[in-house]
Amino acid sequence: MIAPVMASTPNDDAFMAAALALGRRNLGRAAPNPAVGALLVRDGVIVARGWTAPGGRPHAEARALEAAGAAARGATLYVTLEPCSHHGMTPPCTDAIIAAGVARVVSAIEDPNPAVAGQGHARLRAAGIAVDVGPGAAQARVDHMGHILRVTHGRPMVTLKLAQTADGYAAGTAHDPRLHITGADADAFTHVQRWLHDAIMIGAGTAREDDPLMTIRLPGLEGEKRLRVVLDAKLTLSPRSRLASTARDVPLLVIASDKIVDAAAQSFMDATGAEVARIPTIDGHLDILAALRLLAARGVTRVFSEGGPAVAESLIAHGYADEVILHRGVKPLGRPGKSALTPAARHTLADEHRYRLFQSRQLGADEMTHYIKAG
Repeated sequence: MIAPVMASTPNDDAFMAAALALGRRNLGRAAPNPAVGALLVRDGVIVARGWTAPGGRPHAEARALEAAGAAARGATLYVTLEPCSHHGMTPPCTDAIIAAGVARVVSAIEDPNPAVAGQGHARLRAAGIAVDVGPGAAQARVDHMGHILRVTHGRPMVTLKLAQTADGYAAGTAHDPRLHITGADADAFTHVQRWLHDAIMIGAGTAREDDPLMTIRLPGLEGEKRLRVVLDAKLTLSPRSRLASTARDVPLLVIASDKIVDAAAQSFMDATGAEVARIPTIDGHLDILAALRLLAARGVTRVFSEGGPAVAESLIAHGYADEVILHRGVKPLGRPGKSALTPAARHTLADEHRYRLFQSRQLGADEMTHYIKAG
């Protein structure tokens, strides 16, 4: 069932924008559920707020209703995604909304999850509650893209991030030292993006050449931990690498080829505390869709890919890079190196039928360009 789209009022737009901002508070922490925001409003005054708790429960609507108590009766509920109508780990939010005496529900979008898919709105209408759908829909689709793709395509959304020199290189030649392309502002932005995603992913080449830590290192967020993922077909990651040596403190998943024998995988896990999963390969390379579906099956909805040019090319070529963030430093490499993107990938990003420019801004001295997949 497709819910009718309403003609929103200025107040509806404003309250939904506030609900969307609330929901974004727990992007990266609400998986496997979507990071929903909810507001209860009576006579133009916000009486309660809620957003999906870490781990996905309680839901935003339940938290807002609990905070409102008796003030929910006769109020309007603004919620960024259709309320659930099915019994899962918690009772349906629709039952709580009906019991609380809410008079009107305004949803940004219908939930494409087959377990909901319009049934939540229908159940509310059947109980005599006015239901309108549409305010904030465009932003809600962006905010909930991870959930939408997981329930419709069986994969998480992917944000691809790359840093390039002023002349378009991601690295020097094979034995050059690691380039530090961006400044402090762009680096801080990257740590915020890690915080907004459920998992951080790189390829084996980046793991080997850069020996990254892939943690969130911002004041006040030191305790935040995200799943770190390495695409490593041949299981070449050194147990002495910074990633492997910290796996008992910060979770690490190495996705390897299904040709890796049990003994090798078990030996690596015993030595490091990391987890090894194995998936099929295509022409010797990991099946990137199989890797993403593996993550989705684990409840991951949002992946931040900091892999190098090879991973970037695969994600863009197969249409799995849902957002692309390019940082351009001010200094050129000034000599041949490893291109950040192939000409084909750059052509794809420039194709308005494939990607649209979301924003372009300065982060300190560096330029950040952010694209979102079209359609």
